[in-house]
Amino acid sequence: MEIPIVRPQLGEAEARAVAEVVRSGWVAQGPEVAAFERELGDAVSAPHAVAVSSCTAALELCLHALGVGFGDDVVTVSHSFIATANAVVAVGARPVFVDIDPVTYGMDARLVEAALTEKTRAILCVHQLGFPCDLPALLDIAGRRGIPVVEDAACAIGSEIEMAGKWQRIGRPHGVAACFSFHPRKVITTGDGGMITTKDEALAERLRLLRQHAMTVASTLRHGSQRVTFESFVEPAYNFRMTDVQAAMARPQLARLDQSIATRRKLALRYREALEGHPVLAPPHEPSWMRGNFQSYPLRIRPEARSSQVKIMQHLLECGVASRRGVGNAHMEPAYAHLGWTCGPEPCDEELHRKGRCLRLPHSEAARDDTVMIPLFHGMTQAEQDHVLAALGSLRP
Repeated sequence: MEIPIVRPQLGEAEARAVAEVVRSGWVAQGPEVAAFERELGDAVSAPHAVAVSSCTAALELCLHALGVGFGDDVVTVSHSFIATANAVVAVGARPVFVDIDPVTYGMDARLVEAALTEKTRAILCVHQLGFPCDLPALLDIAGRRGIPVVEDAACAIGSEIEMAGKWQRIGRPHGVAACFSFHPRKVITTGDGGMITTKDEALAERLRLLRQHAMTVASTLRHGSQRVTFESFVEPAYNFRMTDVQAAMARPQLARLDQSIATRRKLALRYREALEGHPVLAPPHEPSWMRGNFQSYPLRIRPEARSSQVKIMQHLLECGVASRRGVGNAHMEPAYAHLGWTCGPEPCDEELHRKGRCLRLPHSEAARDDTVMIPLFHGMTQAEQDHVLAALGSLRP
């Protein structure tokens, strides 16, 4: 048996929806995108939702629309897919990295104040692996300093956080905007694609303008107009549109979101119960204030096990089980390793930075090197999960 790290759940409903779009003759951004925006906004209780071509595009659009640019700082985490840092650099700003909470994999709010500078124009937090970060603490800091918070919620569709005694879905949004991904590893996929949710109507309108070359007349309006209409382009902008083919694929999955999350949480609970006493790997811990969607299932190597990440992953591979190492760190990649300012206003150790290491980001580095992610996806059968557990059961320190 070969168990993939993820298997997108696409079936007849998605095939029919895409076929209808193809037959309609309108496959670019159009009515399906608009419907998907409305439905996703309703699903997370967001007044406005703006579909785009990817979560990376969503992050870049939000920072650009907020006026972040050359000479500005954005406080974020290194421990994320490289797109988080890249979006900051794409608008001309510099990412200032802070370490993570080793339990939640999210930004450690206790470190944010020290990372703020007079040039800080935004805080870009990440709900990593679908586990919400400490939003109340981050929003408190941001509110006192007058700094907008953008949520990188790429992994977090369907995740929940307790805010002021009430359970709320990530994407409500709690900051200025939240950005989702629909990459194939996510709970909902469009092949690639993204969505921005916001409570700010003016921001939503500006994002819609920017995603389509800042064109004053939408294609759908021009197409349906009974009068000759000419568009104008009011500022340099982007081509960050989602297609109707993608949106049609997503809508049936969104309709099943509650069921998909419930299935993932059931699988995660079974993993936890089976692996609680595992001699090598420890299951993740969910604080009482969050309900993750288990977009991924990360296991931490126990310090006493003295087993290497590569050895564990090779063992799983030989057992027919795919795995992935922990989420990467931008500061450890060649593109960022030479930038000594990325962990704060001043470099902490110039020699270490040249080697892609940082004394101020120990939990981020440990999370990459001591985490092994194992298969978990809605649609996973009990036999498949049993096979994964058997492979883990045969692992020795």
